[in-house]
Amino acid sequence: MTKKEFRKEKDSLGELRVPVLALYGGQTQRAVDNFPISGLKPWRAFVWSMAAVKRAAALVNFELGLFNDREVNGKKFTAKQLAESIAQAGEEVMDGKWDNEFVVDPFQAGAGTSHNMNANEVMANRATQLLGGELGVYYVHPNDHVNMAQSTNDTIPTALRLGALWRVDELLTSLKNLQSALEVKAVEFADVVKSGRTHLQDAVPVTLGQEFSAYAKAVERDAERVRRAAYGLRRLGIGGTAVGSGLNAHPEYHARMVKKLSELTGLELYESDNLFESMQSMADAADFSASLRTLALTLIRIANDFRLLSSGPSTGLDEIRLPAVQPGSSIMPGKVNPVLAEMLDQAMFHVVGCDTTVAMAAQAGQLELNVMMPIIAHNLFEMMQVMIGSVNAFTERAVKGVTANREKAEGWLAKNAIIITALNPVIGYA
Repeated sequence: MTKKEFRKEKDSLGELRVPVLALYGGQTQRAVDNFPISGLKPWRAFVWSMAAVKRAAALVNFELGLFNDREVNGKKFTAKQLAESIAQAGEEVMDGKWDNEFVVDPFQAGAGTSHNMNANEVMANRATQLLGGELGVYYVHPNDHVNMAQSTNDTIPTALRLGALWRVDELLTSLKNLQSALEVKAVEFADVVKSGRTHLQDAVPVTLGQEFSAYAKAVERDAERVRRAAYGLRRLGIGGTAVGSGLNAHPEYHARMVKKLSELTGLELYESDNLFESMQSMADAADFSASLRTLALTLIRIANDFRLLSSGPSTGLDEIRLPAVQPGSSIMPGKVNPVLAEMLDQAMFHVVGCDTTVAMAAQAGQLELNVMMPIIAHNLFEMMQVMIGSVNAFTERAVKGVTANREKAEGWLAKNAIIITALNPVIGYA
């Protein structure tokens, strides 16, 4: 970029250059310069949820009479204009209009101040535009107005919770679709009698339908686990500000914010009964993450059973056939691999790794604050995206198209001497 493509901004550390068309400002630019770590950007859920918090805060603070009229460079603005411009900017961000302006790497300074200021600056500059001003003039101030009655320390944990809740119904729908597809196959395969296997050795007979019904029930139970764990995320500590004491926030701010956020997001939310705990503890996030890990372990098991049952076809079990969605080998002609099951395995390994990161970060807080919230948020949102995408693909491209190889199942059963166990009550072991 040339000099004309930058504008100058100042913060407490001095002057710096910001791309002239960027909605973000100086503190965001410093974060971009300081943390060129992964090349990743915030997950959409984190952008949406931060905007929801800022939008709600503008409306609540105006209702409480905390905005004052303002004059900048001879231009006068009423308190109502300031609040409404922030709220409109927040609505636009929630709608995804300015996603490309959220540029701070997930691996950033502790607590998430950089992400918080990214949101403050984007919304302040956009609100300034809506009031007829130029970028960087800040008719609406990032800290004084957009961040009013807030701290990074209560906005980030609140946004973390909201972002996960925003996507949890989508995840549960994906799991319900998988469960339903497995149940359909359980009915379809109800009369396919086959050799059961324990310890990977021959065991008494089962039906293929019974195996698939067990998969469906396991998914259903894990989905309920996720739903229960998500309940803890509904308790919001917004209003605790810096350490949980509510310093610089109106006494009614906390209750009003929870109510306003429920209205704006459509989510069922509750007030925290201890704002200090809400700031210190990431246990709710760790609990939710653990429910996703448990689900991942179930899906790994199911995927591996699909791989085993479809092995062969000439030298393996070959009791089910998976849809051929792509050639399996660059050297062996005609080979078809269980690619969707392999994909699901890898995706779920990643989810388990993300949960380990969340667990390590959740125990790393000290005293009044857990500063590892940025990486907790990033991994939670990544887990959910990977889970939703991989489950959807596995359901649509593998489960719905799986067929039973009745001939092979019956053939293996006919060779299984263990079926004589059924006569044990009659003839005994002697």
